[in-house]
Amino acid sequence: MATKASRSAARLMISPAVLLLLGWMIVPLGMTLYFSFLRYNLLQPGATPFAGWENYYWFVTDPSFKAAIINTLVLVGGVLSITTIGGLGLAILLDRPMFGQGIIRIMVIAPFFVMPTVSALVWKNMFMNPVNGVFGRIATGLGFQPVDFFGQIPLASITVIVSWMWLPFAALILLTALQSLDHEQLEAAEMDGASRWNRFWFIVLPHLARAITVVILIQTIFLLSIFAEILVTTNGGPGTATTNLTYLIYVSSLLQFDVGMGSAGGVIAIILANIVAIFLMRMIGKNLDV
Repeated sequence: MATKASRSAARLMISPAVLLLLGWMIVPLGMTLYFSFLRYNLLQPGATPFAGWENYYWFVTDPSFKAAIINTLVLVGGVLSITTIGGLGLAILLDRPMFGQGIIRIMVIAPFFVMPTVSALVWKNMFMNPVNGVFGRIATGLGFQPVDFFGQIPLASITVIVSWMWLPFAALILLTALQSLDHEQLEAAEMDGASRWNRFWFIVLPHLARAITVVILIQTIFLLSIFAEILVTTNGGPGTATTNLTYLIYVSSLLQFDVGMGSAGGVIAIILANIVAIFLMRMIGKNLDV
């Protein structure tokens, strides 16, 4: 049992790391808050008068803001749906004994370790290019008109690319949870006459509920800040068809050189991300209490 002295020594030893982490987080956040209240444009160096809530007002009333919020929600929702359902299917498939099971698992997990920029470039040039891409060649060979993915269905195309990257993560988490299931329950239910669907719905799915909730929470936090895939493939276009909140902040800060407005957008993004995280944490808390 830990004594009071040992607990104090532990806190003292860990305090430098905690202070460093707090500084690493608080300093950028404080600077972002500071710049968000200034009329700070890189094209006008030295002129940084106090702007109050003006940057927040102009960012929220920007015509692109509504489209960015909708695109962010659609992108996050689409990726979560594909990765959760697809990850569950992959986990069930990988849990079955098969030849070369270890190699197959490594191949399934591999896309998660590919850099987002590299992944987006590969999909853009090798698969979704209407002239030289694999999908375009297949469509032409079958006598169909090739689809210009990033011109006709840009947001859906980016959703597919991001889903391909995050599907292995969901499958790995759900596979780990699935392997902890007591198979004697399934065998007993089968002996009692329960169908395969009933065994999945009433035994397997409730057992995976916590893992599914964790997958949704972790993915949502990262998906709210998707940027590289959009920058490499569509640059937020056509128009604002693929502009999400993160990309809109990038446009305001680095393309329009308005650091004040970009900082205001960053603060708004942090607030929205925390609202979503708190909501999901409550969901996890209720799930863990069951």
